[in-house]
Amino acid sequence: MNDAPFAPDYVDATVRPSPNINERKGVGPVDILLLHYTGMETGQGAEDWLCDPQSEVSCHYIVHEDGRVVQMVPEALRAWHAGRSHWKGETDINSRSVGIEIVNGGHEFGLPAFPDRQVEAVILLSHDILARNTIPPERVLAHSDVAPGRKRDPGELFPWDRLAAVGVGHWVEPVQIGGGRFFSTGDSGQPVEALQSMLAMYGYNAAITGVFDENTAAVIAAFQRHFRPARVDGVADASTIETLHRLLTALPAWS
Repeated sequence: MNDAPFAPDYVDATVRPSPNINERKGVGPVDILLLHYTGMETGQGAEDWLCDPQSEVSCHYIVHEDGRVVQMVPEALRAWHAGRSHWKGETDINSRSVGIEIVNGGHEFGLPAFPDRQVEAVILLSHDILARNTIPPERVLAHSDVAPGRKRDPGELFPWDRLAAVGVGHWVEPVQIGGGRFFSTGDSGQPVEALQSMLAMYGYNAAITGVFDENTAAVIAAFQRHFRPARVDGVADASTIETLHRLLTALPAWS
C-alpha cells in the first residue's frame, strides 16, 4: 500500500516507506505517543523488518543509535506497532497513536544503555510530534504500559526522567525503596481492590477484583518499569504504591 516516498512529517527524518499500514479507524485526533525498543541485534535489521511486508509490523519512526531518524509511515496513517493493547478502556491503540521504535537490543540482547545522541534525537522528534498533535503528557507511554506482561519495551533503562525534564511525558520522582506493607500474588481484600482502582484510574488494564492475580502483578511490573525502575518485580511495595499515588495527584483535573 505504501511503496512510494512521501514528505516526512518531521523535517530531520529521512523516508523509507513501509507497506505495513492502513487508515486510522473511527477515532478522533491522535492522542498517544508510544515508545518502543526494537529488541533486535542491529538497527538495520530492525528497520528492514519494519519495512518487510511479511513481518506485518511497522512504526511511524525508528531512531538509530547515532541519532538518525527514519520515517516509515506518515503520521496520518495507522502503523502496526502496538499489537494487542489497552489504555483507559481503548483497545485500538494503533489508530490513536504515533509510534517511535528506538534501536536497542532490549532484554533479549543484554538491555544496553541508550546513547546520549539517540536520547537527544528521541527528545527532538517527540517535541515535534507533540507540537503537531493533541497529546497530553500522561499519554506519552511505553509499549509495556499498554501491553503489560506481553511487552517490556522500551525497558527499565530508558530515561523517562530525562524526557520529562524537558516536557516529554508525565513523571514524578520515584519514592525511595524501603520497608512497609506490600502486596503480591495471592493477596486479596479491599486494599488490593483500591490498588487496582488506582492503576485503572491512571490508565492500566487492571481488572478491579480485589485479588492480586497474575495480571495485577504484570501491571505492577509495567508500572515499575516506567515509573519506579530501580526494582521491577511485580510486588506492590510502599514505594510503588506511593509513587502511583503521587502520579495520580499530579494529573491535571481534566484527565
